[in-house]
Amino acid sequence: MIRRTPARRLAAVCAAAALVLTACGDDGDDDGDSKSSGDNSSSSAPAKSGDGELVIGSLLPTTGDLAFLGPPEIAGVELAISEINDAGGVLGKPVKSFLEDSGDGTPDIAGQSVDALLDKNVDTIIGAAASGVSLSVIDKITGAGVVHFSPANTAAAFDTYDDKGLYFRTSPSDRLQGQVLGELAVQDGYSNVAILARQDAYGEGLAEQVDETLTEKGANVAAHVLYAADAQNFTAEVNEIAAAKPDALVLIAFNETTKIIPQLIAKGIGPQDIQIYFVDGNMADYSSEKFDLTGVKGTFPAPPEVDPAFNDLLKKKGKEIGVDVKDFTYGPQSYDATMLTALAAIAAGDDSGESIASQLINVSRDGTACTKFEECVKLLEEGEDIDYNGVSGPCDFNDTGSPNAATIGIQEYKGNTYSQVDSVSGVLE
Repeated sequence: MIRRTPARRLAAVCAAAALVLTACGDDGDDDGDSKSSGDNSSSSAPAKSGDGELVIGSLLPTTGDLAFLGPPEIAGVELAISEINDAGGVLGKPVKSFLEDSGDGTPDIAGQSVDALLDKNVDTIIGAAASGVSLSVIDKITGAGVVHFSPANTAAAFDTYDDKGLYFRTSPSDRLQGQVLGELAVQDGYSNVAILARQDAYGEGLAEQVDETLTEKGANVAAHVLYAADAQNFTAEVNEIAAAKPDALVLIAFNETTKIIPQLIAKGIGPQDIQIYFVDGNMADYSSEKFDLTGVKGTFPAPPEVDPAFNDLLKKKGKEIGVDVKDFTYGPQSYDATMLTALAAIAAGDDSGESIASQLINVSRDGTACTKFEECVKLLEEGEDIDYNGVSGPCDFNDTGSPNAATIGIQEYKGNTYSQVDSVSGVLE
């Protein structure tokens, strides 16, 4: 079963071997016996080794092609910390936070940013936004015994990465987004679909899943073209797409979208010529651009329904900390990652990375449901197991630290801004 908002009706996404769609909000317990090298389950808590003060580092983009994701993510972390501290903090002390720029990998600044955060004795690092950036620093973070917790990584590679049980994410693997996007294109009536994607862990993995889904649904993949993430122009790739004469195009990109769209328009395959689909990496506010994206659709992990009140809180927090929140992508996931970190530290009675990691799965599923920090803390103090349900939706982690319940929001542009028109929720097992 799947649950959708009323705006549209997509056909059910066909399940791959590891994907089962179910009603949004179901527990989705993972009863399997097999464990990957990234298994984050723990049979016993580690010895307490924290210093009694929870310190959260944010490794989020303030520069680069994903800088538009920075404001909602940063505001999400800081909003959660404000609420946590207003409720008494963690282990009797206020939570501290530090922010460093992750960039987008070109140039590679994430390593030095992680060093700066580790020097501040952080217990958890929230970020990066880009899967490729996280893959470049995951060993440094987990090797230091610190939790690496991303609100936005979607590459399937993290499902089996040897992360010492310290990597978690509040966004689902692109196995789900890729299937929803491929299904959407077919349901919209397109049968000759081209794919143009970044050549990196994120772009290649998502493109492969879209390709697989299109093929399974009987559509022809007119062209499957990868481009260098740091390319200065995309002429050859756009020409290859144009020569395939697609009736729709899936563009898996970051901010280079602003360079690619004019080239597509010049070749007669722009948004007013064929149907174009975006993804989480390029669903942004393009109000400052001269092209018109009306009719472009796209997907990214999102709550089943937009919560204007929460978005207003993100905007307000953004103003307080000096960031301009215009997009809201991954703001809810960042908030939830922070809340889960704090609740896990309380459940463990310790703020060290290893202690937090030992409880993150436990506080995310299989207990008494709670949504607010104070409510969850009260249950923990009463000896209850809790199941934190976040603003991004169900936060149930599987044993590798990824959510096994998630919702993909379907977006549509009018002009150069978009709104959510539908959603598809499912469980990854």
